Amino acid sequence: MLDQTAVTAVLEILAENYPNPKTALEHETPFQLLIATILSAQCTDERVNIITRKLFAHHPTVESMHKLTTAELEAYIRTAGLWQTKARNIKKTCEMIITQFDGAVPQTREELMQLPGVGRKTANVVLANAFNIPAFPVDTHVHRVANRLGLADSSTPVQTEQQLTAIVPEHLWKDVHHWLILHGRRICRARKPNCQECPLNHLCRTAFKHQ
Repeated sequence: MLDQTAVTAVLEILAENYPNPKTALEHETPFQLLIATILSAQCTDERVNIITRKLFAHHPTVESMHKLTTAELEAYIRTAGLWQTKARNIKKTCEMIITQFDGAVPQTREELMQLPGVGRKTANVVLANAFNIPAFPVDTHVHRVANRLGLADSSTPVQTEQQLTAIVPEHLWKDVHHWLILHGRRICRARKPNCQECPLNHLCRTAFKHQ
């Protein structure tokens, strides 16, 4: 793994290249972000936004969405991957938020992970982006890029999260999460990373090894 001096240099370069980072998932409330993040599993953010623009226009609240039948919800989200499972999970999640959490999205990881379809990554996304509570979501982009760069040396997203939170200042967790996602999409792509154009290639431990 990189030493702390190199880690600081990596973060400074990422900050310079990806200013004002934020989630690509369109939302206006914590509930909408929760639903969009559930839908984003095995689905691009672009596709999720297309789905949720129509869904949220007609059913923006947990109470409104809860009134949909499963079949009606499926009709909205049919173009998302695993749409049938997601429809069932969203229906159950709406019911739990209303009956167990007084109609409000919970603000702890433990409570969020009680909701169907919500794993650790989704819970962390909601905590960080909806409530500004320190959390470090690790998706496939973050896991891949962090390990390629040497910010982590792990085999699982949970291990990557633990290693990143140990070396990244807490106030930067949300930003670094977004920086690594953006870098993974634009430069450090899974199959063909563009190491030649990467501003981190002089610090990256695996630069030019994936060509």
